[in-house]
Amino acid sequence: MTLRKLRELADAALQLTLPLFEPHHPPAVQRAGRRVARLGGEFVEYELRRSRRRTIGFVIDDRGLSVTAPRWVPQEEIDAALAERAKWVLRKLVEWRDYSRRRERMAIQWEDGGLMPFVGENLTLRVLPEHRGKPQRVGMTLQLGLPPDAGSEQLRDLAQGWLQQRAREHFAERIAHFSREHGVSPRRWALSSARTRWGSCAADGSIRLNWRLMHFPPEIIDYVIAHELAHLREMNHGPRFWSALGELFPDWQHAREWLRGFPDGGER
Repeated sequence: MTLRKLRELADAALQLTLPLFEPHHPPAVQRAGRRVARLGGEFVEYELRRSRRRTIGFVIDDRGLSVTAPRWVPQEEIDAALAERAKWVLRKLVEWRDYSRRRERMAIQWEDGGLMPFVGENLTLRVLPEHRGKPQRVGMTLQLGLPPDAGSEQLRDLAQGWLQQRAREHFAERIAHFSREHGVSPRRWALSSARTRWGSCAADGSIRLNWRLMHFPPEIIDYVIAHELAHLREMNHGPRFWSALGELFPDWQHAREWLRGFPDGGER
């Protein structure tokens, strides 16, 4: 990587909400357990942990950069290891910035008047104390029978329960569609609440589909279903699998890239 490209990464990293500092201006006072490294001309704060491990390890998450090093390794060696991994560190910090922005943009506000994505559209959440029975969709609103002082967790649980029921109905309809059109169907299927995968297929011919897919446009839901159904023919991601997926869902590449850009999404 050229010096210019490294500088661009460093400049981008400065926009992070993570603890980064302007060039040549490290913090006057270091906090306990924190250190500062100069990477690509920028000062980056990190948490240093000592352990019994034999090598120096690096982790970047929503808390920033963490370095774990053996107790016997001197600070000079840690500094050298950081300098060697500078490009990787800066790149990952930029990726976390983008990830955090996407999560914030897509976060649902569980309150009266909040918007909940539903099959590519937004439903307005309405708390109606006089409403009796299960949540009910009326036009572009979802009416929820809750007392005025109901907390956000109560509202979330009620709305998500409604969403899971819609998922059962929608997934059943789309699986039946693929069965009619392409002659492929699972032995059985169930909803999933996984945090890291949108769907999965087991060797026994069963599939699991994440109910949170109901937040997405219909074509993205179809892609995930088709992906898992294609695994009924090929339990791998080899050329024959992608060929089978193309038969079920020709525009799979576009849908795959869309889904990869969604926070908390699994590799599909």
